[in-house]
Amino acid sequence: MSLSAPNRDEPGRDVPRHTISAAARHCGLSQDTLRWYERIGLLSHIGRDHTGKRRFSDRDLDWLTLITRLRTTGMSVADMIRYAELVRAGESTIPERLAMFRATRTEVLDRIAELQQTVAVLDYKISIYEEQTAALTPDNAAS
Repeated sequence: MSLSAPNRDEPGRDVPRHTISAAARHCGLSQDTLRWYERIGLLSHIGRDHTGKRRFSDRDLDWLTLITRLRTTGMSVADMIRYAELVRAGESTIPERLAMFRATRTEVLDRIAELQQTVAVLDYKISIYEEQTAALTPDNAAS
């Protein structure tokens, strides 16, 4: 998954050319999850080929990358749907989207701090067990 900003003016970004299996591989989700995301409104206007099979554009893949990242933050599916609705509603919703992202960022930073504290506890316990293990080795037992 790329974190770089896509060139929004790049020709062909809206051409539906990627299969559902390619889209699933791109974002690390199952095909069933992609179908569910479409059903609940997280994905909209997914193209279809002449046989009715889904085809995803580069823009769709960028959107999938974003919502996959949002899910990783712990954002609820309901909040992701709300975000998608805001995006579809247009630029007038930018302040609300900004507020959502700021709140999510704060929550992520809080989780990172908690995980850092957990790592410190683990490091402490590891050092204790390493010392005890070293004391039990045959080389140290004869001393």
